[in-house]
Amino acid sequence: MASSTSWAQDVITCDLCDKPTQQFCNSCQVNLCETCVKKHRDEFKSLMHEIVPLLERKIQLVFPECREHYGQRCEVNCKKCYEPVCVKCIGLGPHKGHDVEELTETYEKKIRKIKSDTEEINAKIIPKYQKEDDKIGNTISENISKIDDLGKESKKLRQLWHQEVDNVFDKIDSLGQSLGEENLNALQGYHNKIRKLISEINETVKFNEKLIYSNNLFEVDKYQSKLNEYQDFPEHVDLKFLFLDSNIDKGKELSIEIGGYRVTLKEMSQPSLSTNVSRLTTEIGELMDKVRVIATIPTTYNPLLGVACVGEAEAWIYGENETITRIDIQGTVRETVTTTFHYGPNDISVTRERELIYSDGNGRSVNIVRDGKSGIRITPPRGWGLGKLCCTRSGNILVHMCTRNGPLTKNKIIRYQEKNIKQEISNDGQGNPIFKDGIYCSLLMSENNNGDVCVSDANANTVVVVDKTGRVRFRYDGTPARREKSFNPRGIVTDALNQIIVADYNNNCLHILDQNGQFLRCVDDCGLGSPHGLSADSEGRLWVGSLNSGEIKVIQYLRNK
Repeated sequence: MASSTSWAQDVITCDLCDKPTQQFCNSCQVNLCETCVKKHRDEFKSLMHEIVPLLERKIQLVFPECREHYGQRCEVNCKKCYEPVCVKCIGLGPHKGHDVEELTETYEKKIRKIKSDTEEINAKIIPKYQKEDDKIGNTISENISKIDDLGKESKKLRQLWHQEVDNVFDKIDSLGQSLGEENLNALQGYHNKIRKLISEINETVKFNEKLIYSNNLFEVDKYQSKLNEYQDFPEHVDLKFLFLDSNIDKGKELSIEIGGYRVTLKEMSQPSLSTNVSRLTTEIGELMDKVRVIATIPTTYNPLLGVACVGEAEAWIYGENETITRIDIQGTVRETVTTTFHYGPNDISVTRERELIYSDGNGRSVNIVRDGKSGIRITPPRGWGLGKLCCTRSGNILVHMCTRNGPLTKNKIIRYQEKNIKQEISNDGQGNPIFKDGIYCSLLMSENNNGDVCVSDANANTVVVVDKTGRVRFRYDGTPARREKSFNPRGIVTDALNQIIVADYNNNCLHILDQNGQFLRCVDDCGLGSPHGLSADSEGRLWVGSLNSGEIKVIQYLRNK
């Protein structure tokens, strides 16, 4: 059986049909079955065909048919007219007396040129563009960092000035943000140009590599070198930065200047900033080299669909039943809430006042639990169903909503302030959907400290991050992590360092990104299995819920300074 299988895999089939090959046309380099020999001759009646048994085939160049003389193949290349011709053309035809060279020699020259170009592109052009790509990415990060530093300096100075001058700092922030966005837009445009060229260059290399091994002289002869096009980068962008210049001396005039905008006034008071700054520095840590599992909590939920932390050592959890349970870090049940939906809520979250909210798919409402009783907080627009939830630090609620669009699900996010719609996140500036239509009604969300909304899009297997205006800042598809299986994002949270942490269900790990989408590391050394629910407690620890086992691992991943 083994030898029979091997023979079946080695059968050469006819190029005109799927039958096994018995014959071969040396003239045209075509595999033929007995039935298709006549069909091949009839299709190219004007040409001579050397049909031989398959075992007697000769691998050779295919010479093109002459345009002037019926039944003749070109054998030489006219140097004056730059085209292949037959012997009749140079004897008595229109190319009589012209200098010619053997087509085989023309072919060999072209192949040498293609090889040379491809080697230079691989050795010099691609590394040069890749280096520029990395440089642009670093420049973008530096630009964002400078904008952030400008904002921090503005806030520090704001504490020293009276409330009446808030409009001054609003002006400062506006100028800095406006110029920063101009820089970012210019850099992003340049970045897009470079990446587009990288893609074109890679396609050129693939095409050239295909030509190198091609027997089709006509295709090889058409080759035009693009080497000169790729030698120089597009024109770089010029960046401008504003700097804060201030004079703060107790008992004297206070002044601040940015980009030609200058304000002076008498100082009212100068409170000490040392306490707050010191505390902030102490609380914010850095990534640990090796994470530590603080607790492993078994639950009765299987599957365990969601986790929402309350304070430093408790969390609400839910699964596929009507009960939502609050447990502590030892696994002790502290409280239960019963919903009206037999298959459980669509999602849960906790407000900044530590009150539980949940989406009730049966009652089509977002409910809030106060004193053990549920009350309706939000109802979705007509035609839209409720999905996932996220309570923000500002007190707003992000609600994922979906509706059927034919066989697929259309998704969007609505920001509510109390019961009023404040923002809708669904399309980019060109009217294109931000989130992919698909079979899943699932967008898991978290709002970062800088106002970005970070979304785990299950249909696209991508993390999408939009700024507070709803503009897409970047997408992350898991590629930099180089995991064995495809990226499958589920729960997502952000931390005090503005880092984005997302659970990867397929690869049993967590991906950690910085606020600009740069991959930092994977957490895969603490025995995670099918991670799905994800939340962070007030101590900065991650609570990771396993969908299949119902187990929760509490993980410390930041080192305190």
